Amino acid sequence: MSKILDNLRYADSHEWVKVDGDIATVGITDYAQHALGNIVYVDMPEVGDEVTQGEDFGAVESVKAASDLISPISGEVIEINEALEDEPELVNQDAFENWIMKVRMTDPSEVEKLLDAAAYGKICEE
Repeated sequence: MSKILDNLRYADSHEWVKVDGDIATVGITDYAQHALGNIVYVDMPEVGDEVTQGEDFGAVESVKAASDLISPISGEVIEINEALEDEPELVNQDAFENWIMKVRMTDPSEVEKLLDAAAYGKICEE
């Protein structure tokens, strides 16, 4: 059973968002990392890039497959998790600790369009 944290919001494309003021921390869910298997590469945006809700911002590659990362929110990338450049497998160890990017949101109300933990859990069960 995949871990789902109650204090986060989720996209149906299996990204999570933790909101702190106008800053959103984004990663992939525990469900996603299990489905992908051993992650060998994380393609991340550059600091300063703009991301748009519902559009690609990078990709995660595993030994089994590659999967696009879809931004759950819009804004400017202010930080990326550089540790993943050398150790992408950290995402497999703890998908919630090992976030991918931090974004200064241009429209914090977009978070309301995302799923809560219960709704995301239902998607994972299907």
